[in-house]
Amino acid sequence: MTFLWILEGIRTPFLDKLMQFITYFGQELIIIAVICAFYWCVDKRFAYLLGFTYFTAGLCVQALKITFRIPRPWILDPTFSPVESALEGATGYSFPSGHTQSATCLFFPLSLYTSRTWVKSLCVSAFLLIGFSRMYLGCHTPKDVLTSMGLSLIVASVIWRFQELLLDDCRHLKLIAAILVCLSLATAAYSLLLLGSGVIETKYAMDCCKAAGAGLGFSIGWYIERTKLNFDTRTGRIRTQILKLLIGLVLALLIKEGFSLIFGSSILAKMTEYFILVLWVIVIYPCLFQKVINRN
Repeated sequence: MTFLWILEGIRTPFLDKLMQFITYFGQELIIIAVICAFYWCVDKRFAYLLGFTYFTAGLCVQALKITFRIPRPWILDPTFSPVESALEGATGYSFPSGHTQSATCLFFPLSLYTSRTWVKSLCVSAFLLIGFSRMYLGCHTPKDVLTSMGLSLIVASVIWRFQELLLDDCRHLKLIAAILVCLSLATAAYSLLLLGSGVIETKYAMDCCKAAGAGLGFSIGWYIERTKLNFDTRTGRIRTQILKLLIGLVLALLIKEGFSLIFGSSILAKMTEYFILVLWVIVIYPCLFQKVINRN
């Protein structure tokens, strides 16, 4: 908390707005949008690498959150006040930081992917700044941020190191998908066990189950796409690619909002919502635009 108090002492209205802007790039919406852009329009293989990194690290972080159950800084120290604008996005337990995990799982692989030094530097700076912004805003302690960043860097490095096995070798598709399915189901089961025992509240179990639903959607969708669909991201025109991306993102948003309106916000409903949403990204929408391209 000492470091957070130091940062609290240098806050200004300008820095508050700047750090809130920076932290936004660690939110789920931005990460998914970037993965969709790569997956539908640019480089499907790299999008899969991002997906493996993001969903695997996300499941690990959610499991750690409900295991250690460390409250937010303003709960640990009631005299401490975070930046008010950051409270809406600060859900769940504090340790480890979910925003930092998301940002690291996106920008670190991007730094490895690009060959341009200035882009590498920009990507590394991005996840470091996002991690710092979580502390400046008072949402996380250094331990929360550094643990999440370290875990995400390890997961990203391992997946980058073994990317040929994951992304190019078709002999182990079932095994890899099954491992991720088991990891997702285990995370959901663990959270529901803690919920049933009265150890955690529903809102904390729900975050885990949403991550599990997304992990299930990714693993099953990845297997179906690799074995049945194998779509091509190329359409020949930049305008068509942009239109394809915008339509896909708008429809994904409609699915997300519409699902909640129809089925509510129970744990099962939210887990199913994230499962269908990721399945839409990986299989359903690519199948639709593949049929349109083939027809033309």
